[in-house]
Amino acid sequence: MRNSLYTNNKNEISNDESMPVLSVKNLKKHFKSGYGKQKLVVKAVDNVSFDIYRGEVFGLVGESGCGKTTLGRTLIGLNQPTDGTIEFMGVPIAEGIDSNIQAIRNAKKILKTENDAAKIQEAKQVIEFNKKEIKRKKRISPRANYELMNKMQMIFQDPIASLDPRMTVKEIIAEGLRISGVKKDSVINEKVNEVLEIVGLVPEHANRYPHEFSGGQRQRIGIARALIINPSFLIADEPISALDVSIQAQIINLLNDLRKELGLTILFIAHDLSVVKYISDRIGVMYFGKMVELASSDELFKNPLHPYTKSLLSAVPLPDPYYEKHRRRIVYDGKSAHDYSKEEPVLHEITKGHFVLANSEELEKYRKELDI
Repeated sequence: MRNSLYTNNKNEISNDESMPVLSVKNLKKHFKSGYGKQKLVVKAVDNVSFDIYRGEVFGLVGESGCGKTTLGRTLIGLNQPTDGTIEFMGVPIAEGIDSNIQAIRNAKKILKTENDAAKIQEAKQVIEFNKKEIKRKKRISPRANYELMNKMQMIFQDPIASLDPRMTVKEIIAEGLRISGVKKDSVINEKVNEVLEIVGLVPEHANRYPHEFSGGQRQRIGIARALIINPSFLIADEPISALDVSIQAQIINLLNDLRKELGLTILFIAHDLSVVKYISDRIGVMYFGKMVELASSDELFKNPLHPYTKSLLSAVPLPDPYYEKHRRRIVYDGKSAHDYSKEEPVLHEITKGHFVLANSEELEKYRKELDI
């Protein structure tokens, strides 16, 4: 029964494995509060770039508040990006306009202060071009790519808050089908029952309410809701953080099985590096809204370069009493660990597939560490 409704994902995305399923370029999401000179800008996601390829699990780790969840919500369209581009299956689904607004402001300043006719003409062209770009980008929205966005779904962090307590499990799971235009009750019942079995529940659970289930079962309901419309790409936002350790293992194994059976591509967001290593092919490390290191799972654990990555790895416990007794915790302070007064850092590919955020001086030090 598992294969009757969920067999097409592997063919929905191009077989060209070099083409990313999701491509994020210079993505920014800033939040502003206050007025006038008291305005505060929080750079939740700041100039992040990465690609996710077909069939892989891309792990995203970092401490609480580093911007992981904001990034996931921006990818799926719950937040509008401040700047940068998000492409899904080769199609732009969101583009920020902040850089265009800034370019228009700079050009207007030139018009006010410049007397050179050539520079004035150039500034006018810049204004006209960026105004057109803003109009074009505003026309791009998840609603305009409705069918495409159905292929991207999200599993939310809190299995209690993300489920409507007044709806039955059947109503919760079937909501996506009804929005997609499926009206026949017989078809809805069949698909709901099938997806419940896929996530390890039984059809009898369909008529119950969320409060009647354990935390692990509620998370399975959230996974079922995400799977019901047959997505190709899943964003799993800390799907195990609110669960007991034994239940965490069940959910991780379930996601691994679904990835293989349904051909899913997964962005797995978490703050536990040991869990991320188990499930992920590649791992990106975020700190204060920036991607500080990105590498394959094995490479990141074997050759961590950025001091924040080393700090995270030093906090991972091992089932070895002697090691735990002598384990030294590395403390990372972003302000004192780097000197970016002369040169700002950028993401460099130091070895094939291994990226690290560094300026020229740090890059040379990392190369010496790797003996290259």
